Amino acid sequence: MTHPPFRFGPALLFCPADRPDRYAKALERADAVILDLEDAVGDDAKHDARRALLETPLDPERVIVRVNPASGPHLADDLAAIARSDYRTVMLAKCEGTADLVGLAEFEVIALCETARGVLASSEVAALPNVSALMWGAEDLVASLGGSSSRFPDGRYRDVARHARSQVCLAAAAHDIAAIDTVHLEIGDVDGLRAEAEDAVAVGFAATACIHPTQVEVVRAAYRPDPEQLEWARAVTDAAAQHPGVFAFRGDMVDAPVLRQAAALLRRAGS
Repeated sequence: MTHPPFRFGPALLFCPADRPDRYAKALERADAVILDLEDAVGDDAKHDARRALLETPLDPERVIVRVNPASGPHLADDLAAIARSDYRTVMLAKCEGTADLVGLAEFEVIALCETARGVLASSEVAALPNVSALMWGAEDLVASLGGSSSRFPDGRYRDVARHARSQVCLAAAAHDIAAIDTVHLEIGDVDGLRAEAEDAVAVGFAATACIHPTQVEVVRAAYRPDPEQLEWARAVTDAAAQHPGVFAFRGDMVDAPVLRQAAALLRRAGS
């Protein structure tokens, strides 16, 4: 099954859809902008947000529109507005199963699995042909569990959040689509954001969502391979051309999984 290729990232920046004055600056700062019609916009402002989305066009190749959940009253109006625009990539908030994507066949979909049901259904959702990525969300997940905090006092995610993050990442990889890591809500915690972004890269996430422009460069730096990594990736790839099968390289055994890791580094560097 062929899915739409994920062409965004690594730093995706949320922007409230009812703030068209911020659209261009957000797109200028990030790799792609997520125009948010859901949580960032109150019910009484959603009509104006949809109008702003239509009246303030951006490059559709770098725009994702986060739409309201299928379980609520706003999705139909969101989709009707988007259909009048050039935007064709939507992020479906609080996706809880394949039924939520009925009516979205004409769009590329990033499914936001941020409830207990959504996380458990992530593999089935990832299998749908118009889904290009999965993203997870910690705060709505914990709320759906009846909890009150996704993190320990020292900033580490609680186990249930780590489990959800891993499950969404695995579901995406199993169906050969991208996984997007969730936002880091504490804007001033640069070290925490850096550590989470570096971990996201290490386990195979394709992008990280940001809530503030200052987070963008931190995320980009985490996803950018350093010169030593790139030199190793190029060298081991060249060596593999001379040594079919398993071989030793700089004291380590190299087999197919290691070469796939090298290829991933080269892809992130644009090589």
